[in-house]
Amino acid sequence: MKTPNTFFIWALCRLNVFVLALFLGSTGIAVAGDTPFLKAIKDNDEPFNNRSVKQVQPVILETVLAKEQYQGGPFRVLARKKEIERYKCSSCHTDKKVLVNNGQELTHGNVVINHGQDGNKLGCIDCHHPVDRDYLEDKKGRKIDFDHSYQLCGQCHFRQKRDWLGGAHGKRVSYWAGDRVVFNCASCHDPHSPRFEKRFPATYSVPLN
Repeated sequence: MKTPNTFFIWALCRLNVFVLALFLGSTGIAVAGDTPFLKAIKDNDEPFNNRSVKQVQPVILETVLAKEQYQGGPFRVLARKKEIERYKCSSCHTDKKVLVNNGQELTHGNVVINHGQDGNKLGCIDCHHPVDRDYLEDKKGRKIDFDHSYQLCGQCHFRQKRDWLGGAHGKRVSYWAGDRVVFNCASCHDPHSPRFEKRFPATYSVPLN
């Protein structure tokens, strides 16, 4: 059994042998027992071109061209309308009188609004257009398409929108390769209850002490 001192010397020798093998492999000098890793390094003479990397995951979901730009130019956002179960809203919200009993409870009873400060929570018309229900509406009275709901969210959550445009908030759909495609606000946040519930971290590290 190795003592601590002899173990340290033995480990240092093994490390020196490994570094020497890497050096000889990179200089093209043949060494006994070349590994596939060292052989691949010697055979690849071309410099790495980071622009030659192909998109690793094509985006198969429907996207729309964003009505905003970031420092890298135009980009795309995941479409939202096809993810809404009861869109178009105008198929039910018409001028006809509602004859069904408890119609609101049957159609929107699962909607729990938990958006806004306590005592000043938002209502439906704070975000939805009061007349044309197929659109959202901001505080300036402008119609906003559901696919571009980030324009509505950004009127209050302007810091998050700024970070979202720059890439610090939210995620890309296609990772870092290929065209920039990002998640819409409502792709991650429930617009009626946007705050994520508290939970334990997905991973846990044992304390050092």
